[in-house]
Amino acid sequence: MSVHHSPVHASLRLVSLAEEQLLGEWHELLARHATVCGALEAELRRRHDIGVSEFEALERLATVQQGKCRGVELTEAVHLSQSAASRLVARMERDGLVERTACPDDRRAIFIALTDAGRRRYLEAKPTQRAVLASTMS
Repeated sequence: MSVHHSPVHASLRLVSLAEEQLLGEWHELLARHATVCGALEAELRRRHDIGVSEFEALERLATVQQGKCRGVELTEAVHLSQSAASRLVARMERDGLVERTACPDDRRAIFIALTDAGRRRYLEAKPTQRAVLASTMS
């Protein structure tokens, strides 16, 4: 039995090869992300009792002017949903790393501010985070 190789069949196969390559790249990205995040999570927890999301929030606050930003800006920086970011901020506030303050110009807006303890934790954890990135991403 012979297989008919029509132009339509050939173009479907080309799309399929391109799709396979795209999916392969996607799976490599997911695997790399899991490797890096897993290593970061383990080391940050072990050495500094914070996770990746807490570190990202601390870094954002430590690098913005005045050490504070609107809640929505922090949510975007840590790549979490609004509700997950709100729970994150609540845990960090309970741990004394951040504090919530009202925006003087808009009472509906909340600022998240870095505390002295939060700045210290960030500065202690930063070399760990950078070392893990260097070892897992090279």
